[in-house]
Amino acid sequence: MQPLLGTHIPSQIAIICNDIEATKQKYAEFFGMEVPPTLDGGPYEITKCEYMGEPAKMISCKMAFFQLGVTQFEIIEPYGGHSTWQDFLDETGGGIHHIAYQVPDIDAACKACESFGMKLTQKGLYGDASGAYAYYDARETLHCFIELLSSFRS
Repeated sequence: MQPLLGTHIPSQIAIICNDIEATKQKYAEFFGMEVPPTLDGGPYEITKCEYMGEPAKMISCKMAFFQLGVTQFEIIEPYGGHSTWQDFLDETGGGIHHIAYQVPDIDAACKACESFGMKLTQKGLYGDASGAYAYYDARETLHCFIELLSSFRS
């Protein structure tokens, strides 16, 4: 049996929080690692973010990353309005938001997710425009969001 996205190995697991500075400090202590820098999601002019099929010019997030072997652990603090991140934070108070997979062909992976019954909630480009991402709501079947990641760099 083939995995839907061509791999069963996640490239990233992410949580949503309302205080990235305190949260990344606690995770650094827990992991026994240095506190990573906080990065900004980037402006709309670069990210071209869409939320629920509409341009989302005001939304963004703060991010921090820990590399844990082959899997990246991401911490996200949303700001700027409705987004898949902010909605999750409002609904749950925070927690595990998504599992991400690196895919070579994001369009094909999007079609696979949709055929599996997932609904696209948000998509855009990385903050430096070096790749694309797409969030699919799989909470009814997989109990989390699935994020597709595709780098434009070879």
